[in-house]
Amino acid sequence: MMDRLGSIIYVGKAKDLRRRLSSYFMPSGKKRADRKTRALIDSICDFETHEVRNEQEALLLEGKLIKQYRPRYNVSFMDDKRFLLAKVNLEDPWPRFSTTRLKKADGACYFGPFAHSGAIKATVAWLNREFGVRSCRPRIPGEQDYKHCNADIIRNCSAPCIAKITRENYLEKIEEACELLSGKGKRVRLKSLREDMAKAAERLDFEKAARLRDVIANIERALIPTRQFSRGRGVPTTVKPVEDLAELGEWLNMPTPTVMECFDISNISNTHIVASMVRFREGLPDNQNYRRYRIKTVEGQDDFASMAEVVRRRYGRILQENMTANPEVASDTQEPAVEVLRRLASEGKSPITLPDLVIVDGGKGQLSAAVAELQRLGLHGLPIVGLAKQREEIFKPGESEPITIPHDLGALKLMQRIRDEAHRFANGYNELLLRKRVKESQLDDCPGISPAKKKLLLKKFGSVKRLMKVTPEQIGEIPGISAKFAKTLLEFLRGG
Repeated sequence: MMDRLGSIIYVGKAKDLRRRLSSYFMPSGKKRADRKTRALIDSICDFETHEVRNEQEALLLEGKLIKQYRPRYNVSFMDDKRFLLAKVNLEDPWPRFSTTRLKKADGACYFGPFAHSGAIKATVAWLNREFGVRSCRPRIPGEQDYKHCNADIIRNCSAPCIAKITRENYLEKIEEACELLSGKGKRVRLKSLREDMAKAAERLDFEKAARLRDVIANIERALIPTRQFSRGRGVPTTVKPVEDLAELGEWLNMPTPTVMECFDISNISNTHIVASMVRFREGLPDNQNYRRYRIKTVEGQDDFASMAEVVRRRYGRILQENMTANPEVASDTQEPAVEVLRRLASEGKSPITLPDLVIVDGGKGQLSAAVAELQRLGLHGLPIVGLAKQREEIFKPGESEPITIPHDLGALKLMQRIRDEAHRFANGYNELLLRKRVKESQLDDCPGISPAKKKLLLKKFGSVKRLMKVTPEQIGEIPGISAKFAKTLLEFLRGG
């Protein structure tokens, strides 16, 4: 679902799209809906649909699109948790299967992703038993590990640790299991399992029949044939980084900005005011170069001063590290600082490179504060713009009229993506600090308190609320806590 600006605001799946979509717009349904759903309905302007082959594909595609576009009205899949993968590294001396959520370039074989985590975990456990694959953690298990393991005794492992099986035969079993995970021979294997289940039932061995029934169900659920959806293939997408960057350069009347950095301020309360800096390279997030800051010099909620501080800290550090790494150019004041840093970057001598474009989240006020700091640092020629949220207007230094890019163009959508990513990163940091603050005890602020005393007090009385109701004598009974400290503690907690 998209709003009038073309931004994706909700991603969902349904077997019957007609029924699902019409339910949003029935007067009775809208009347019964909560406030969030009513806001979603009022924002819907257009739809885009993708047809898939089964429920598992629908679930995988839904999760991928939500993580890619981060729609504001979705709740599920908004975290960084991914679907499970099955993994085996054939280069290990004795390979074993494991499950993971992150695919790395480590030379291992990965299978999946699998939509049903319980089914794939049970299937991997069955594969280990069926093919005698070890499930122990040591990379090279030995006789010492065998002494603490019962898997061989209950016939769940071929015991390669004590050479009960050769490596060649063990790898053959691994390859057979890999073929089954990739879907080859699944039909034959399921037929054999069903026959074994029927025979067990005929012998009245219902426990074994039930176990086989569960194995069959897990294999069928986990190994449903699904297509892998990747960006730009299988799923149509409006994200075209190269074209969007070139278009943005034309609108801003500048060369194509390959590297962009965007700043955002998050001040949910006066307790923690934070800022974020996200970097996009060639139109895509460069996550390793994201940075987050706690505002140190600003009292209260002052977005302009906060923006000035974070810009000063970011580009002051870039200047300092470049001058430290290249002392021979530190004394050369004839060449502008921006050109010096660009030259060092082109020569491969720059530890941190300047971006081609700086974006601040905000209008003229935030932009002016950031420009003033750049000028104090001597970075007069560094391109910088401000993106105002209300009308998505772009402000440039020294120009009173904003640049208004049509909302259906990729140039503006690229700016929105980097701004929204900076906003997400800043809010995430603020929430992290707030959660840490909640975990902190009021005792932490008491003068003279130590972690050991804090632990003793909470262990004895359970909570600060209960502690405030006791007498100094009761506190003084705890070994290691004096009567004088007990009196000081209670005065502090009671505000005396």
